Amino acid sequence: MAYDGTLFHGFQSQPKQRTVQGVIEKALYKMSKGQHITVYGSGRTDAGVHAYGQVIHFDYPQELPARNMLLALTSLLPLDTELLDCQIVDENFHARYSVRGKRYMYRVDRGRFTDPFTRHYTGHFPYPVDIEKMKIALKDVEGTHDFTSFAASGGVIKNKVRTIYQATVREEPATNELIFEFYGNGFLYNMVRILVATLLEIGRGKRPVHDFLRLYEVKDRQQARMTAPASGLYLKEVYYDDELHLKND
Repeated sequence: MAYDGTLFHGFQSQPKQRTVQGVIEKALYKMSKGQHITVYGSGRTDAGVHAYGQVIHFDYPQELPARNMLLALTSLLPLDTELLDCQIVDENFHARYSVRGKRYMYRVDRGRFTDPFTRHYTGHFPYPVDIEKMKIALKDVEGTHDFTSFAASGGVIKNKVRTIYQATVREEPATNELIFEFYGNGFLYNMVRILVATLLEIGRGKRPVHDFLRLYEVKDRQQARMTAPASGLYLKEVYYDDELHLKND
């Protein structure tokens, strides 16, 4: 599924807050005529974070063809969400625990002033940056590292070691944006937003090009400091093995 995170208070259900999980569960409640059905996501995106390829799963109490589920659920969801595909999977599949990798994208608006029409969909950074310095720094991001310095204090996961398979940045001249992408086996709370903020500081000359190597060693969140805004972050794709454990028709 895809969603515009602007008016959502994140993915996970919260009391008296509009969330992605909450609106899906509300729709399923109507479909099932009053049964509560828990929805599980591949990850819990924060307030204001968007998704092109979030994956969810739930156990529906009646048999229903995948296409019928797609059409019925779509008809009950708000306009800032979209179901892109629907499949029936076996009982061993879990949207979160079966994940083998994720790809995130971050968009940075480089305009002098904040664009009123893209402010909810980009982070804003009006300062000149050296793209080549950031590309060199991104090579230090790739590989297996302890990302303690890049995990927000609100996270509960103790093991901070993750593997980043690919980390890139490119310019988008048509929109005057920088596009960062990170593909890895997992990400910590706010990790991508902290990585982007650190890279922009390197590009601006506020940090040494290879400062990531030092930050891995010190394991100190305070030394990474900045966090890029949620508005520029997109969960782009989630990867699984075995074609999502699809059941044979």
